[in-house]
Amino acid sequence: MAANMIPPEHASQFLAQAGWGDAEIQPLAGDASFRRYFRVVAENRRAVLMDAPPPHEDPRPFVAIAEWITSIGLVAPRILARDMDRGLLLLDDFGDERMREALDAAPDAEADLYETAIDVLVHLHQHRPMVGLPPHGLEEWMTELELFLDWYVPAVEHGTVDRAGWQAAWRKVLEPVANDGLGPVTVLRDYHAENVMLLDGEGGVRRFGLLDFQDALAGHPAYDVVSVLEDARRDVSPAIERNMIDRYVKKTGADDRFEQAYWALAAQRNTRILGVFCRLWKRDGKDRYKAFQPRMWGLLERDLEHPSLGPVRAWFDENIPVSARTAAWQVEPA
Repeated sequence: MAANMIPPEHASQFLAQAGWGDAEIQPLAGDASFRRYFRVVAENRRAVLMDAPPPHEDPRPFVAIAEWITSIGLVAPRILARDMDRGLLLLDDFGDERMREALDAAPDAEADLYETAIDVLVHLHQHRPMVGLPPHGLEEWMTELELFLDWYVPAVEHGTVDRAGWQAAWRKVLEPVANDGLGPVTVLRDYHAENVMLLDGEGGVRRFGLLDFQDALAGHPAYDVVSVLEDARRDVSPAIERNMIDRYVKKTGADDRFEQAYWALAAQRNTRILGVFCRLWKRDGKDRYKAFQPRMWGLLERDLEHPSLGPVRAWFDENIPVSARTAAWQVEPA
């Protein structure tokens, strides 16, 4: 077992107190944070152990949001046992069938699964945001965009760029979105095919078991639609993206403001992610995130073609040459 997937020191005691003292602890997954997950297997039952070690992580938001998601009729893991001080949670095990692997195995299911993904968001957005969620609006979007300047630009050794022009261009694009009157709703923030489990015996929006929502905020309804359709980890066909945007609009009665917000927040999110993945590489030593950068650039370049993104597209054209975009991440053949 890899050193970073060794169970936490107090796991056995925690499980024994929860009535799982006879269980085997197996490594399951880590993610881009300090959180780790283990499968807990007893003779005829399974659960998931989340290790969210303080001071780096705090499991309380996960617990609160999981319980709220369940209260509105969607599916999040039940909390079977908890030790908040040590950052340990025992959760329902949703099994092994993620939306991502289901799509890899059956590409013809793409339309069906993404329709459900959109329907989950329609259901979520019919409810007022969970009380107490921090805001995710203009100033938060602008702060997130600094990650590109602070991490991406140095990572490709590009040199100096026009920071004042960056701020002005993005504010021109994002201020109308922040003031369009849509929302706020609960924004899961990391809603994509690798954070959705397919549940046996369930239908409709309860077919999906939701994961990785502890960073939820109160923000714009277009954000999570972008998150699932412009996925950093798998390609979604442009036809599916178009059809799913139309599905959301039809089901919610949204108008042209939603379309403008979608492309603006897609560009904002993908730009932020370019910076985040460089930070994961440079600061945290997670080289694997470099492999996602060509996809991120492909998405961003397409977002920037939208007419409302003109000021931002002009800034990129003036400050980030082609050699510092996708070309910077191409692997030379051996």
